[in-house]
Amino acid sequence: MHGPGCPVCVTPLEMIDRAHAIARLPNVIFCSFGDMLRVPGSDGDLFTIKSEGGDVRVVYSPLDCLKIARANPAKQVVFFAIGFETTAPANAMLAWRAREEKLNNVSLLVSHVLVPPALEAILASPENRVQGFLGPGHVCAVMGYGEYLPISANYKVPIVITGFEPLDILEGVLMTVKQLEEGRAVVENQYSRILDQTGNLPAQKLIGKVFEVSDRKWRGIGTIPHSGYRLRQEFAAHDAEKLFDVADILTLEPEICISGEILRGIKKPHDCPAFATLCDPQHPLGATMVSAEGACAAYYAYGRHLKPQGAGKLHQIAPDLAPASAGAALVSGGRA
Repeated sequence: MHGPGCPVCVTPLEMIDRAHAIARLPNVIFCSFGDMLRVPGSDGDLFTIKSEGGDVRVVYSPLDCLKIARANPAKQVVFFAIGFETTAPANAMLAWRAREEKLNNVSLLVSHVLVPPALEAILASPENRVQGFLGPGHVCAVMGYGEYLPISANYKVPIVITGFEPLDILEGVLMTVKQLEEGRAVVENQYSRILDQTGNLPAQKLIGKVFEVSDRKWRGIGTIPHSGYRLRQEFAAHDAEKLFDVADILTLEPEICISGEILRGIKKPHDCPAFATLCDPQHPLGATMVSAEGACAAYYAYGRHLKPQGAGKLHQIAPDLAPASAGAALVSGGRA
């Protein structure tokens, strides 16, 4: 099963609407990674805003915003800072550099989410059907995997931190199945050629200086306590949510959408009455259809002809498991 690991998918609809409200302002240069431009809000997407005259730009690094800000001192340059812990160091560096260089026309619209609280939310649910996780290799390359040890122990669930090549995924599945067959439940590191339990300490230090942990809303799931980052008060001058006064924009998800249950492994896309009828990749209603990395988008592309199968215990391929280019229909996405 796909886990809630696609950063595009789990960015709340109201945060998309806040981004669009800022991007429509005449004095703003709105910068984002390319995969956010097609994500629909309540009224169009960033491509639509760009076609209507909005200054929307794709950047390949958050630090590109510094160069844009220097070249456009009369404009406000806003970066849409989404993603898991993987992208947090680069986004933190943007805020840090902007403050150090006194670039008061640079700000971040922050919608960072954290993996461990999401796994705990899944496991704590009385409806949980997940027996094991393939853990987030890119996230753990930054944060290490120490946070997953108590989760595995408390819920007695195998967690195998897994890489991204096909053989990595196969070995991760094998290691998880072996644990279940042997009655074990521990954290194992399949991706040992890249990461260890400690992670990237300088990156963690920078994250801690710029961000603080906060409650965060997940698209399709709702608010998970202590599951995100927000800018510390010292960086309030670079907090776009405060600068542009968009925090009061609140948007409800369509009632027919069951993406929250799909993200938690309770149901599959075929169980949704809107799947491939009212909801498709061109007109997505929910989190799991808004990106090619989402479960519904993968089922739409590769499994529309399949009939729903009976419910049973499931293994969940957890957040951040593969980049969008992997093209694997049963693998959850994550930003490299």
